[in-house]
Amino acid sequence: MCNTLSSEQVSQNATDRGEPASPADPSLVADLVTANHILFDQGVVDAFGHASVRHDKDPERFLLARNMAPGQVTAEDIVEFHLDGTPVNAAGRRIYLERFIHGEIYRARPDIMAVVHSHSHSIVPLSVVKGRPLRAIFHMAGFIGEGAPVFEIRDVAGTGTDLLIRNNELGAALAKHFDSHSIVLMRGHGSTLVAQSLKQAVYRSVYAELNARYQMDAMRLGEVTYLTAEEADASVRNVEPQMQRPWALWKEAAEARRASRS
Repeated sequence: MCNTLSSEQVSQNATDRGEPASPADPSLVADLVTANHILFDQGVVDAFGHASVRHDKDPERFLLARNMAPGQVTAEDIVEFHLDGTPVNAAGRRIYLERFIHGEIYRARPDIMAVVHSHSHSIVPLSVVKGRPLRAIFHMAGFIGEGAPVFEIRDVAGTGTDLLIRNNELGAALAKHFDSHSIVLMRGHGSTLVAQSLKQAVYRSVYAELNARYQMDAMRLGEVTYLTAEEADASVRNVEPQMQRPWALWKEAAEARRASRS
């Protein structure tokens, strides 16, 4: 019998390194917990998927839940990581295999403060159909612009992977796609989305899924009129500043549903 740990087991039980930074603002941790609950409640994530935020006291670190279903995350489940994906205070708890998505994006883009990775149901089909990119179809999703790129893992790791971003090399390859885009589709996998705040990342994640759903409905009806680049930019400038409104509503709904299940 082979007793060798699989690469997934090794990654998910990585050894802690270094000392924790100054404690993150409790409100930031609370918002990260809420973000996980909202994303589940709004159907962006299910048992899989994850959200992270850059540490407010140390930009070379980020916060991400331990390996668990997003809808069940609590403040005690939040783990601090270095940008290379090494945990600081996991204390033996299992951690997400695909934490390299988050760390490499934060490393490549110092301006990014939050990252969401999901397998939302309407986006996956658009990741595998050539010539049908995810495009902004309504003003709530102007951040998508004129077309989201698709990350093809085969270009980096060949044709025999499980499509997971399980190391820094793959995470860095994905991160390159965010030079001029806020959302990148991952062929046969899902999408990753970035933002300048956690609330903005949640807002964008929900409306990216809705946009994909509307786009597929519209394509079945006939020729689609998409937002121009100028319309998309104006929508981001004028609509996204109101993100607190849906955040408050979604937070209340997620909390109510959690209370009803307890």
